Amino acid sequence: MSQIHSLSDDQVGQELRKMTAFIKQEATEKAREIEIKADEEFAIEKSKLVRQETDAIDTAYQKKFKQATMSQQITRSTVANKTRLRVLSARQEMLDGLFSDAEARLTEAAKDTARYEGVLKGLILEGFYAMNEPELQIRARKADRDLVAKAIEAAAAEYKEKVGSPVTATIVDDDLPEGSTGGVMIIGGNGKIDINNTFEARLDLLRESALPAMREALFGKNPNRRFYD
Repeated sequence: MSQIHSLSDDQVGQELRKMTAFIKQEATEKAREIEIKADEEFAIEKSKLVRQETDAIDTAYQKKFKQATMSQQITRSTVANKTRLRVLSARQEMLDGLFSDAEARLTEAAKDTARYEGVLKGLILEGFYAMNEPELQIRARKADRDLVAKAIEAAAAEYKEKVGSPVTATIVDDDLPEGSTGGVMIIGGNGKIDINNTFEARLDLLRESALPAMREALFGKNPNRRFYD
């Protein structure tokens, strides 16, 4: 039969100290594990938050960059269009000025009587050929009646020589407007057809036909034009 030895107070104190030290060690290690795990979780969460914020900042930056780029493109396009319109407007003003100067000089051309009579003959003869009728009427300025009468006679003679048929033309009382710079209007088809060979009308025709060539001569070829008549 074994004997149970009772522990002395010192031995009990030692055992308690050992148990206390063990428990304390366990607690310290557990606390360390919790701290390490908490640090790891904190680091992961921090990294996640940093990444989310970085992504948000990158997204915001890309959005603002695209908006800035688009705004810059719109501004550049707007400025380019305004500049182009100003250039086109300036060019048109120049062309209009040229034709205005030409119209102003038409009045001076009519003052050279000999030359003007030859011009009237050509305009009337052109009407004779176009109408191809034996009897026609002519509208002219009141101040040009005498010159027109001579021009009709010369044009009729040349027409008969070239075509072989006679033609007569009478000056009607319905004169061209006071502001007309010259020329004539040939009337045929029993008054239903007319050819406007006034200086103003011929200048308008010239404006349409010569404008492309004038633009090219003054401003160079249009790089955007693909088709030519």
